[in-house]
Amino acid sequence: MTKIAIVQEPPVYLNLAASMERAIGLVEKAAKDGAKLLVFPEAWFPGYPTFCWRLSPGADMGKTDDLFAQLQANSIDLSKNGMAPLQEAAAEHEMVIVAGYQEVDGAVSGSTLFNSCITIDADGTIANNHRKLMPTNPERMIWGFGDGAGLNVVDTAVGRIGALLCWESYMPLARYALYAQNIDIYVAPTWDSGDTWLATMQHIAREGGCWVIGCATALEASDIPTDIPHYDILFPKKDEWVNPGDAVVYQPFGGVAAGPMHREKGLLVAEIDVAAAKASRRKFDASGHYARPDIFSLSVDRTHKRPVSFK
Repeated sequence: MTKIAIVQEPPVYLNLAASMERAIGLVEKAAKDGAKLLVFPEAWFPGYPTFCWRLSPGADMGKTDDLFAQLQANSIDLSKNGMAPLQEAAAEHEMVIVAGYQEVDGAVSGSTLFNSCITIDADGTIANNHRKLMPTNPERMIWGFGDGAGLNVVDTAVGRIGALLCWESYMPLARYALYAQNIDIYVAPTWDSGDTWLATMQHIAREGGCWVIGCATALEASDIPTDIPHYDILFPKKDEWVNPGDAVVYQPFGGVAAGPMHREKGLLVAEIDVAAAKASRRKFDASGHYARPDIFSLSVDRTHKRPVSFK
């Protein structure tokens, strides 16, 4: 059995340095609980840009610009080893970490942000980095589109892990691309919550024959620093639950293993039998004996797309 933990604590909103410090403390806390896998929600570093849903694309464009500038200044640049503190913590505690974060493209434009998910193995190495393929609705004012380079299921110290972000889990072909790579643990960092989202997580556990981890940031308006731009406009109700969290673990072929953890902060801890994923697919294997390659086929382009090449 493998013990896992899901973060249901808020970051220090739009403050990367303070959020990273908080994250290291959560890694240490999970390690004391015996966890070998720790999952952070979507865009946890330095906080999901919920302002894109709360401001008008037209009338409030200037306010969005102010908040975007702070978000950009607190995003992570992998080309400058921005994940080094989390990688060092993973190695120190021999823990696999999957984390949603805002990535700034320092290698090309220096400006565009991506909604990304990193998988760090227990030795501190980066096993995979996935950029969200399709930002949802007003998220497109904040993030660029990812490519297929991160559509990987990777070997880690706790099993084969793949991840899709939020509503990517509603993309049947993206899910299938992961199922077809011998997946043990499907991680779905998200900003969504509630019964509809939980039903989706259970469906994926059944469809993919894998462990499914769903998690959003449990966040109250009172958790957000009041000095961020336009705080009072964004959060007029100071007692509001901005997101209830709903961290959950589903077992292969369906059934709750832990959670959902609703309007509660802390770590959701569970024990999983990684081998149960492969065994569960005897009855239904979407990319194996239940597939019909003579009728259906899927081609996935995993090349990294760059807007410029220098010769």
